[in-house]
Amino acid sequence: MAPLSKRLAAEALGTAFLLAAIIGSGIMGERLSGGNVAIALLANSVATGCALGALILVFGPISGAHFNPAVTLAMASRGEMSWRDVVPYICVQLAAAFVGVMTAHMMFNEPLLMSAAHVRTDFPQWWSEFIATFGLLSVIWGCARRHSLPTTALAIAGYITAAYWFTGSTSFANPAVTIGRAFSNTFAGIRPDDVVGFLIAQLLGGAVATLVWWWFSSEMAQRSVNAQRTVKASTDVGR
Repeated sequence: MAPLSKRLAAEALGTAFLLAAIIGSGIMGERLSGGNVAIALLANSVATGCALGALILVFGPISGAHFNPAVTLAMASRGEMSWRDVVPYICVQLAAAFVGVMTAHMMFNEPLLMSAAHVRTDFPQWWSEFIATFGLLSVIWGCARRHSLPTTALAIAGYITAAYWFTGSTSFANPAVTIGRAFSNTFAGIRPDDVVGFLIAQLLGGAVATLVWWWFSSEMAQRSVNAQRTVKASTDVGR
């Protein structure tokens, strides 16, 4: 495992690049779409999914490529990382989110930080965020221990790209991303007043997914133990 300082640097770079991709592609998509929101969303979703997959491949071997407080909390709850590293991870993710937003704004000649005006509130939006985050954590838990890093990165990138379209909230699924997007009054923004509802839904979705996959894992582990006992018993009888 890399030293904490290197892991935090990887989380910072990855999260900043992720926010730059989300905000920057949203601005570019909106400017080039001629008012067609579907085309702007398509550009935003594809760019975000591709960037996320690449960033996971690059930084995964160093920090685990969380870029997401919900993922960090889930990993700690399952013993995949130390609880003492959780606060530094989350602080770096949040700080880097602002850096990423400002980076995108600078590239497109926008104010560094600005309060978003895009209204995203009501139960369907919160339910969408619960589902989006539940799905993201499910993909992570379902792939991480069974597949290689490239396969896992591809699965996560594909899921996020799809979730942009099948969720009513366009799948933020990330508290750091949500907070960062509150300070971008662009295509990808979210009104600051609506952030808390998103955060609660995301944390609940991540927690429920982690519990479900803990149950799945315990069932599969027990089946593996039973299978090994059966093989051993058969071998002993053969002797």
